[in-house]
Amino acid sequence: MITKRIIPCLDIRDGRVVKGVNFEGIKDVEDPVTLAKFYNDSGADELVFYDITASFEGRSLFSGVLKDVASNIFIPLTVGGNINSLEDFDRVLKSGADKVSVNTGAIKNPELISLAAKKYGDQCVVLSMDVKRVDGKFMIFAKGGRENTGIDAIQWAKDCTMRGAGEIVVNSINTDGVKNGFDIEMLRAVCDVVSVPVIASGGAGTMEDFKNLFKQVPGVDAGLAASVFHFGEIKINDLKKYLISQGIEMRVI
Repeated sequence: MITKRIIPCLDIRDGRVVKGVNFEGIKDVEDPVTLAKFYNDSGADELVFYDITASFEGRSLFSGVLKDVASNIFIPLTVGGNINSLEDFDRVLKSGADKVSVNTGAIKNPELISLAAKKYGDQCVVLSMDVKRVDGKFMIFAKGGRENTGIDAIQWAKDCTMRGAGEIVVNSINTDGVKNGFDIEMLRAVCDVVSVPVIASGGAGTMEDFKNLFKQVPGVDAGLAASVFHFGEIKINDLKKYLISQGIEMRVI
């Protein structure tokens, strides 16, 4: 049985970790280096670092903060935020990232995925999809969930993995920060059409939500969350022990 992963997410704005609900109502949480070190020592399998306003503000990702985070952790680090070129990939990887997450940049230029996969390897290229239901369909949104692109999310997942994306993060805008559980229907739809690892994001509120995720969508490889970890509502090692007791394979420290 494949070991499932638990991944905290640091949403960075103005050099600080923040969190909102449905991509809105952003509140300050903590210094990113302090929080990253905490997760490194608390049993997290990986860490995701998103500069959430870089694309919307049209600026480069906070590479200084990224370097500080990367130098203080020993678990894999995925980084995203206004990644639009191979130069952006190169800069982020040289700043300490293990994988680069691309979202709006791939929407603007899908060939970026192919070029990055060829240069750095599929394992370095993570497709991040911000998805919302529109008239019963799963649609891709850009610029931090502000803009409906008109792109069908399921077809987009298929197209980008064919281009070389080695992993997909599915961010459900409908469930983000609500803490009523992961978007099972959306995740099943994505897992049904791709063969690469899928990371579920948006909606975690309890340990049972993670159990339901892995039990109901076996194709999902990891559960990603922010609020429940940031505010101490769920401790990662406790979560892993609970999931193991439910028959779900986990790495524990």
